[in-house]
Amino acid sequence: MTEATRHTPGTPCWVSLMVHGLDATQDFYNALFGWEFEPGPQQLGPYVRALLDGREVAGIGQLPPDRHLPIAWTPYLATDDADETAEGIRSCGGTVAVGPLDAGEAGRMAVCSDPVGAVFGIWQAEAHHGTAAAGPPGTPVWNELLTYETSSVGKFYRSVFGHEVEPVVSADHDYATLHVDGRPVASLRGAGAALPRDRGPHWMTYFEVADTDAAARLVLQLGGQVLSPPRDATAGRLALVTDPEGAVFTLVRSAASDAG
Repeated sequence: MTEATRHTPGTPCWVSLMVHGLDATQDFYNALFGWEFEPGPQQLGPYVRALLDGREVAGIGQLPPDRHLPIAWTPYLATDDADETAEGIRSCGGTVAVGPLDAGEAGRMAVCSDPVGAVFGIWQAEAHHGTAAAGPPGTPVWNELLTYETSSVGKFYRSVFGHEVEPVVSADHDYATLHVDGRPVASLRGAGAALPRDRGPHWMTYFEVADTDAAARLVLQLGGQVLSPPRDATAGRLALVTDPEGAVFTLVRSAASDAG
């Protein structure tokens, strides 16, 4: 890959999922998104990279049998120095749970959480720069942090990653967008008491699909769940679903793709 493909620090550059049943999970996402798989770095146990038309879009790893962590898609934010960023996370009230450690020749990573407990990763790219395709059906197209309120947590991401935080002024919604170099890269949504108690604050990955309704039906057929049926929103047509192990994600047919 060329230097031009390197993600600007603070930009979501990868999504990864840790599960108990790696083979069954690959079957689910292959059927849902058309992903194919190749082995990735094995530092944290068995791990595969998902490919779409030969381009890397996501990673899936296998948890040790005795680890009972929440099964969740985790976004990774790009950094030029994982160790320095990890120190910044700690000094700003976050936690570094794993790493920083080298993932073979691919890069250096850590798994962290913000001050209210939402888990995310950081990625210092070497050979592997992250998601190579974003936009076509089957690719991650957006990440949103669901949290209690956006103001204080927005300051954390601004302090650690240099994000510009742009609140949406509204009496009804607590919502802000994170920008890097003037470009929106992720969003923050304050849900207050409406945040699901069993999950707490968490990052949500949106995956593009050609047809939200058909994809939601397929999720059910494949053993997943539909938590919130398809509906029209500003971003496009959305459905909130889980895979068979309970990892929550959003299906979206983006409004922009309809316009196109």
